[in-house]
Amino acid sequence: MSKASHSEKAGGEQRLFAQASFPEMYETALVGPLFQPWVEPLLQDVELQLGDSVLDVACGTGIVARIAKERQGSTGMVVGVDLNPQMLAVARRVAPTIDWREGDASALPLHDDEEFDVVLCQQGFQFFPDGAGAARQMHRALVKGGRLGVSTWRPDEEFPVLRELRAIAERHVGPIADRRHSLGDPGPLESVLREIGFHDIRSKQCSRTIRFKDGSTFVRSNAMALVSMSTQAGTLGDEGRQRIVDAIVSETAGLVRSHTNDDGFAFEIGTNVVLAKA
Repeated sequence: MSKASHSEKAGGEQRLFAQASFPEMYETALVGPLFQPWVEPLLQDVELQLGDSVLDVACGTGIVARIAKERQGSTGMVVGVDLNPQMLAVARRVAPTIDWREGDASALPLHDDEEFDVVLCQQGFQFFPDGAGAARQMHRALVKGGRLGVSTWRPDEEFPVLRELRAIAERHVGPIADRRHSLGDPGPLESVLREIGFHDIRSKQCSRTIRFKDGSTFVRSNAMALVSMSTQAGTLGDEGRQRIVDAIVSETAGLVRSHTNDDGFAFEIGTNVVLAKA
């Protein structure tokens, strides 16, 4: 790629991030390649059946709820809950027939005596300030014998590209505790579920190759996330943060090229899936 082409690409990528809100960028750029590939396996793991009622906790823009609804058709109720109203606004625009509700995982906005056959939480549990409270609410939301499926990313240390991306960012902002990978060990979550009253608890590990047509989109969003979780995050103004993100993206270019072919930028990532019954 020529310098001019690289500059034009970088400029277009920056305009995408500047012009779109984060929820819109998340839905258009990240959901398809990064989050959607894990949904069908999760639905298989919880043995979703026609007619099951489904609650998707920390639904974001709703990819899990949407695919569950496609599987259910008109035979089962699907509800998505998220704390972020901007995420829910995108979810409502994309899938207006699903019941989207704003609420906290530790105080789920359920109707009186409302219960579900299946409760799902894909890549949200690690962000809950009160994990035990959220698990207790999920237990409350399930019918007796109802099924729970929770997925959380495995440690980034296990995956070379993710490990190197964080190392590059840390050269600019110091140590980063990446909350996205903070529940890489499923043991603590299993213990919480057991204490609350779940049974038949088991976990499994899955990994797969994720592919982005344009690696720069993932790299910039990842750099933004890493900087926001760094020890310096609270001291950076908008301009300073942007300069650091740009520097990280620039330094990452060689890594992206080395993992890009005609099909796009590819890297391996893994998740834990914890399954349980109420």
